[in-house]
Amino acid sequence: MGKNLKMKNERNESAAIGIGAMIVFIAMVLVAGIAASVLISTSTTLEMQALRTGSQTTTEVASGIYIEGIEGSNASGSITKLAIEIKPRAGSPDIDLATTVIEISDSAVKYVLEYDSGTFTLSNATLGNVFTASFYPSSNTQSTYGVIVLQDADDSCTSSNPVINYGDHVVLTVGNAFSGIAPRTDMFGMVISEEGAPGIIGFKTPESYTEAIMELQ
Repeated sequence: MGKNLKMKNERNESAAIGIGAMIVFIAMVLVAGIAASVLISTSTTLEMQALRTGSQTTTEVASGIYIEGIEGSNASGSITKLAIEIKPRAGSPDIDLATTVIEISDSAVKYVLEYDSGTFTLSNATLGNVFTASFYPSSNTQSTYGVIVLQDADDSCTSSNPVINYGDHVVLTVGNAFSGIAPRTDMFGMVISEEGAPGIIGFKTPESYTEAIMELQ
């Protein structure tokens, strides 16, 4: 009787240990499954974020506006007009000049200029002179700039939709915003598009103005 009871207790203990081990095993499988699900979800999120960040970084670094040169019109010893020639950088997406601003300063005053659709000129209308008065904003010269299209093979740049793409060249015309820029003046600023690297403005006007048209940058 005592022997049979002992054997029965041993079988019960073995069964209990087996059930406990099975519970622990199932719990480990569930925890591992949950952990794997979290890792997969996190890695997917990180991958998507990395792709977005990489794309945005490429756009910021490898695209934007390149300034080919800046010239000024000398009137009686003072620069009264600026012609800023720009083009999109290689690999840049289309640039909408309607959302592009010019920030420019003479170290004393800073202006933020926006596109003026009323001052838009096609290349065949320039007659070789980009400093014609009508190509520059006649009013609000402290808040707007005009556009002269030099090269636009696909006719993407119009007064109502001033979009430039790779290969296009335009001149941004800044009127008498500073009431004339004197010699030995430090000028700096940026041409900022909606996305991509801005074009950098940085030059010092000569000690004296000896020509009617001065190359500044």
